[in-house]
Amino acid sequence: MRFLLTSEQREFARTLDGLLGASGTPAVVRAWAAGEHRPGRALWARIAEAGVFGLAVAERHGGSGVLPVELVLSFKELGRHAVPGPLAETVAAAVLLERLGADAAAGEWLPRIAAGEAVVSLCAGADPYALDADAADAVFVVRGDTVSRTETHGPVQRALDPARRAARPLGGTVVARGPAVTAAAGYAVEVARLATAAQSLGLGRALLAATVSYVRQRTQFGVAVGSFQAVKHRLADTLIGLEFAEPLVRAAALAVAAEAPSAAREVAAAKVAAGEAGYAAARTALQLHGALGYTEELDLSLWLRKARPLRDAWGTPADCRGRVLAG
Repeated sequence: MRFLLTSEQREFARTLDGLLGASGTPAVVRAWAAGEHRPGRALWARIAEAGVFGLAVAERHGGSGVLPVELVLSFKELGRHAVPGPLAETVAAAVLLERLGADAAAGEWLPRIAAGEAVVSLCAGADPYALDADAADAVFVVRGDTVSRTETHGPVQRALDPARRAARPLGGTVVARGPAVTAAAGYAVEVARLATAAQSLGLGRALLAATVSYVRQRTQFGVAVGSFQAVKHRLADTLIGLEFAEPLVRAAALAVAAEAPSAAREVAAAKVAAGEAGYAAARTALQLHGALGYTEELDLSLWLRKARPLRDAWGTPADCRGRVLAG
């Protein structure tokens, strides 16, 4: 098992970080939260051009193959820059369609997903809502051993993070049915859970970096608050949580890539660690920014609001701990 990244993988992450850093994501997030999707779709196309969505699509459909380790690297950067949209849902839907093949019209949708021409969402499990159904070209709904595709949805429900707009899919056309759906949907959920864990990890890193920068500038009693021992301890605890979560996320990606029997347990453990670490980073950022941290005008709020929804998406900490204990 190789934990060290290759030079190509590190360069891919740096390139994506540079692309997103120059894309003005705070403005994109605010527009997405207001229901204006054009800036988000434009950014989506640039992300696709960088090859991110192709990491969940086979070469025969215009992708690079299903590469969980590279997906983790890219989703960490997407989380670091708070990119909005059904990102994890799109890659999860892609691997679902890939496994179901022609029965689910994979040849029609996968090239469009890889090229960034189609935004799709996925609704699976007990949750009746799909993320960003109002922005998606299609929502794939898994119920038991049946997959349906729909383009219609109910009213949009606002959430703690206003850029996460959930809606209940309505109607739909059955595209696949049978035992293969259950197996494919299980794998897709693991990919969604892994991608969300990576987003939480990137989000936590961004919040920690912003907080460290702030406490170096903010002063009390004539000195930077970052020099206070209590502040240092809080930041150190946050860093330890993120550092502990990162190898778990990478190990889970390797397990998913190998389709190891332990993959579900490892993904659940990674989701707990990364989600809790990201949420702890948000609490630290809010506390150490003081009253300034509560202001909606501050870009930091766009990151703060994502921490808890990402922690709970595709498996709450309690659900994932139960999976780990169940083996």
